[in-house]
Amino acid sequence: MISFSRFFPFLRPHLLQMMGSALLIMSVAALNLVLIRFAGTLWDLITVKQDLAQLTQAMWVFLGLMVTQSLLSMGHSYVSARVSQRIIADFRVSLFSHLQQLSLNFFAKRRTGELVSRLMNDVGVIQHTFTEMPIDSAKHLVTIVGGIGFLLVMNWKLCLLILLLLPLLAIVARLFGKRLKSLSTLIQDRTAGLTTLIEEVISGIRVVKSFVQTGREEGRFKASVEGLMSAGIHRAAILAIFIPTITLLTFSMAIAVLWYGGKQVIEGAMSPGDLFAFVLFAGILIGPFGSAARLFAQIKETQGAMTRVFELLDTQPEIRNVPNASILSHIEGAIQFDRIEFAYDPRHPVLSSVSFTVQPGERIALVGPTGSGKTTIINLLHRFYDPTVGTVYIDGQDLRRLHLDSYYSQIGLVPQETILFGDTIMENIRYGLPGASEKEVLIASEGANAHEFIQTLPDGYHTLVGEKGVNLSGGQRQRIAIARAFLKNPRILIMDEATSALDSQSERLVQSALDRLMEGRTTLIIAHRLSTVQSADRILVLQKGRIIEEGPHQQLLEKKGLYHHLYTLRMAERESADWETIEKQ
Repeated sequence: MISFSRFFPFLRPHLLQMMGSALLIMSVAALNLVLIRFAGTLWDLITVKQDLAQLTQAMWVFLGLMVTQSLLSMGHSYVSARVSQRIIADFRVSLFSHLQQLSLNFFAKRRTGELVSRLMNDVGVIQHTFTEMPIDSAKHLVTIVGGIGFLLVMNWKLCLLILLLLPLLAIVARLFGKRLKSLSTLIQDRTAGLTTLIEEVISGIRVVKSFVQTGREEGRFKASVEGLMSAGIHRAAILAIFIPTITLLTFSMAIAVLWYGGKQVIEGAMSPGDLFAFVLFAGILIGPFGSAARLFAQIKETQGAMTRVFELLDTQPEIRNVPNASILSHIEGAIQFDRIEFAYDPRHPVLSSVSFTVQPGERIALVGPTGSGKTTIINLLHRFYDPTVGTVYIDGQDLRRLHLDSYYSQIGLVPQETILFGDTIMENIRYGLPGASEKEVLIASEGANAHEFIQTLPDGYHTLVGEKGVNLSGGQRQRIAIARAFLKNPRILIMDEATSALDSQSERLVQSALDRLMEGRTTLIIAHRLSTVQSADRILVLQKGRIIEEGPHQQLLEKKGLYHHLYTLRMAERESADWETIEKQ
């Protein structure tokens, strides 16, 4: 079980503010006790002494105390909210920053909705426990200690009657606490699953509609909601017994106090004002004891949330900078794969003894059937993963010895599935070089054949692209991605062929932009289009994780091997868009 002390480093910078807020609310609680005792005095002035002058004077004092209490309460509310939001904002930023440092393999095994749920829902649960609960506890402490103190002074026998119920309250809280914890954890898990389902369906709504699967998704959603509802109802049922039981016990205490105190008033051993104050004191003690019961349930829920959140924080990135990693100011772009072996799953090797060398400025195409290892080579070059065996060298240096950020700043990636962010076109292009001038952005977009279509949009470069670029066509998204790479001006360019799913006109514009982008840069391309393959300096043909052929286009055709076979099929099926489709025929 995660210890609550794990969260203390996030509280430490804000302890003074938390203490200030606690002192304010403790002062409010203390004044509340004074006001209650004063109310008893007022009652005696009205019913017993019947002294109007003293009553008027006492009312002014009472009013002054109430104004002071209100001002202190305002200060507490503001300071408490400020520090609470600051702490949880810092924690969310820290968690988000850590998530971004984790390796690609981590995200390959996790669902997006689950991570979102932990970042938002679980952190929200933690927020209440660590930012509001300590301050509320300080208030309840003053209320309980001060209230019992007043009660002991006023009538110790009545006070002992109240205190007899405390052990019973603790036993009831203990019995219900364990079950509440397990149910709270289950609810958090099912909430994460529901969030994941929503994210998947919304992001893939075109596929859902196209395959007429709205009914299926509604069924999945209903089942997930029913599961969450069932756990919520079960938890509510336990709370429905738990909290009223605690409340019944505390009200039983109040009834006993009222009966015994009334008896003493009738016998003349106690004034009506004292009984009035005594009942009020007993009443306000119900609140802290009821809150203690709810607090116990909240702590159990928080333990589950902390387990899930700190599981993420305890996960270490598999790909990280080694001590004293070399910082690259400039690379030439020489690449060497030396006897590389790799497997995502040890039971299924992906690459086996792959070796090749790329000279600076050379253009290399990777072709082969689906699953032959093309994308894996790109992933290793980008150091999303490290080889199981062997070494990748950049300009003669072991890639694992290079500082990641300094290396990434000099490579460019143009993926097959273009990723755009829900911002303006200007900011999406600037993603390649934050802080670039507008003139630099325009030059990059012109090189990517994007400037012309951008100018036709309603807001030009300030047009919002929508979530994942939904407001743009495939060709437009690709050209913005290419402009982003142009602006970054990388020495090594990595491309998962971007034209396979485009129409002929878009393909020509994108291919022209890619040709300009590749000039003078070391380029590795997963090739699907013949035009890209034929223009490459060399072609590496992969099959089952091995390079079985290597050379320029014409030379490979003359060998009449796998490349010739793929090329012949491509020519026979002109409508086929990529090599992978050919391999399935």
